[in-house]
Amino acid sequence: MSDVTPNSTPPASPVIPGQQALSILSEMDISFTPALEKEMSPLYDRISSVVPEIEWPFFAPYVKAINELKREKNAVILAHNYQTPEIFHCVADVVGDSLQLAREAAQAKGDMIVQCGVHFMAETSKLLNPNKKVLIPDMGAGCSLAESITGADVKALRRAYPGVPIVTYVNTSADVKSESDICCTSSNAVAIVEAMA
Repeated sequence: MSDVTPNSTPPASPVIPGQQALSILSEMDISFTPALEKEMSPLYDRISSVVPEIEWPFFAPYVKAINELKREKNAVILAHNYQTPEIFHCVADVVGDSLQLAREAAQAKGDMIVQCGVHFMAETSKLLNPNKKVLIPDMGAGCSLAESITGADVKALRRAYPGVPIVTYVNTSADVKSESDICCTSSNAVAIVEAMA
């Protein structure tokens, strides 16, 4: 996993997903035993309608190891609604859309936040809770919407339209947010723009 700092951009070649976590997991016993199957049965019940039973022996040891590491490191795992069932239902402490996860990140009580989402969401978590270590399993996890504008683009707009307030969507990078006058969500965009007119 990679630590996130605001205004950082994903590297040209993405980090292997969960690279550091995989090295830690490789030191743990992650075999699927009858005892583990019994222990993990309540978690499998949560996802049995969407994860075939034949796949659970692969996921269960990782789910157990992640949950153990989460407790050990006093981490809070935030997962976006689009995460896979084993993440969403079996390891996440909080699930939601970008706005909900931002609100939760601001109030997170653990020592660190693991953001199971895209890069701008991890940046947002760090901006809202700067004293927490924020990890993202894959620095290359991007969002085409967030990547469609840069801070330099916002500066160019400001030069082209001096005096016009710049409102950007919350699903943008820290660089874009830092050049904007205000951010909005889909639910408050009209009210924000009208208030700035």
